[in-house]
Amino acid sequence: MYTSFFGLGEKPFAITPDPRYLFLSERHAEALAHLLYGVSEAGGFVQLTGEVGAGKTTMVRSLLERMPAHVDAAVILNPQLTPLQFVLTICEELGIFVRDQDATSIKDLVDILNQRLLESHARGRRVVLIVDEAQNLSPETLEQVRLLTNLETASQKLLQIILIGQPELRELLAQFELRQLAQRITARYHLGPLSRPETAAYVRRRLKVAGAEADFFTPAALREVHRLSGGAPRTINVICDRALLGAYTRETHRIGPSLVRDAASEVYGRTYTPLWTKVLAGVAAGVALLGVAFGGWLLLRPHGEPPAAVAATTPTATELDAGLAAEPPPAAPAPAPAAVDIAQILEAYVGQTNTETAFQQLFALWGGAFDPAAGRPCDQALQQGLQCVYQQGSWGQLRMLNRPAILTLIDDDGSAHQVVVSGLASDQARITLSDSVHDVPIASISRLWYGDYLVLWRPQIPAPRALYAGMQGEGVRWLRSSLQAVEGRGDASQAASDYYDEELVRMVEDFQRRHRLRVDGVAGVQTQMVLDTLTNQAGAPLLVAQTGEG
Repeated sequence: MYTSFFGLGEKPFAITPDPRYLFLSERHAEALAHLLYGVSEAGGFVQLTGEVGAGKTTMVRSLLERMPAHVDAAVILNPQLTPLQFVLTICEELGIFVRDQDATSIKDLVDILNQRLLESHARGRRVVLIVDEAQNLSPETLEQVRLLTNLETASQKLLQIILIGQPELRELLAQFELRQLAQRITARYHLGPLSRPETAAYVRRRLKVAGAEADFFTPAALREVHRLSGGAPRTINVICDRALLGAYTRETHRIGPSLVRDAASEVYGRTYTPLWTKVLAGVAAGVALLGVAFGGWLLLRPHGEPPAAVAATTPTATELDAGLAAEPPPAAPAPAPAAVDIAQILEAYVGQTNTETAFQQLFALWGGAFDPAAGRPCDQALQQGLQCVYQQGSWGQLRMLNRPAILTLIDDDGSAHQVVVSGLASDQARITLSDSVHDVPIASISRLWYGDYLVLWRPQIPAPRALYAGMQGEGVRWLRSSLQAVEGRGDASQAASDYYDEELVRMVEDFQRRHRLRVDGVAGVQTQMVLDTLTNQAGAPLLVAQTGEG
């Protein structure tokens, strides 16, 4: 209804779990990394929990899109099943043919499933079972789930199980009778709500994906969205969808905090007031109570006794004679300077936040030079032995790559800016412009950053490409020696093997697992970049000074 009014291609706040709208906050990125770890790790359970509407089902959809090619997945979205129905559903999900006479025997079904798992293992494939809404599993079915992990070879579990559910899942698995299952959980992660800056970035991201060319929600409105939703993505969607509808009926393209409160009131059937009215009411009540208490004290104090405040500030004659009069109170300390907001920098340096200027700064950090008139930036990078890598991610991924990056920021007017982040601290990022450097709170930047960034890196092998099992050459030799250097082992006097064997596959998988990369044993661009950063043989620029491998 309102999409054409706002120039949108579709409704941006539908509550269906569409992976295109996945917003990877730092928490969501870590959760996805845990799930990808679970897909590739052998044995045990992986547990992901989160409140209703926290985005768990969307994470499942995103995980399925990122599933490695050698993995077969069985997904159970409604686990309110008997043990027999549960195992039968797994077989159906994996495309296993089951005869009618076998469908009534759980032993026959488990035998058929075990045969399929052994065949998959022999072909180098992995099988993963993903159970959504796992808090609805009955104790009997959970016990059957545990028994399925007993399907194994002499060295490896044949079925990896990921349990996803609401916080009640943790309480369920904490029961004494389920302790054997709980002891097999190898990774746990709880998906919390979005912070205020993440909520604002989440709203802007969904609008951008839907085709918005402007930011319809004011900063004050986004603060109200976070306050009234508690940072739950599904609740954010419902409130923002109703706010867009309300703006459409009022024929306005600008959504302020009052419209957000009206939307929340319609959704939840109660009236929401501005936060300042509650604060004002509390202050008024406090002042009134203080007045009553002071008045009572005046009535009850002994006759002729001066008020304490007067007595404390009026010296007696004896004190004056002795020179003991109280000194005047010390002056209040000067307030600390306020942190610089990224929006102020974008406004003050508007001529230095374009693509050309950003590439000039990024090239300079690598000791190179960029000429806006000499062709495309990434072509110029290749001529200087560098490569462009454009990605979308989080601050955690930037820290992992540990290379200066160009961030694309969208200000409150909908204008795009490119700035170079040349350094990272725990809560601040260093922004490098053509004639100045600014340390800015990360939370301030996150409000305008949708996750788009570009980094440069200098590949250590000619004609860089993904390296995988069975390959041979100098690239494989570099990979092996670099992994050995990171692990602190290897004989420098002995040349590393240039053949990508099973040992190297395991080394790559271990490295990927430690650094929350996609664990597939293939050394792609992401794995090579992180490895190159850790060894940093070329002395390239870093975002964070290295403090050792880990």
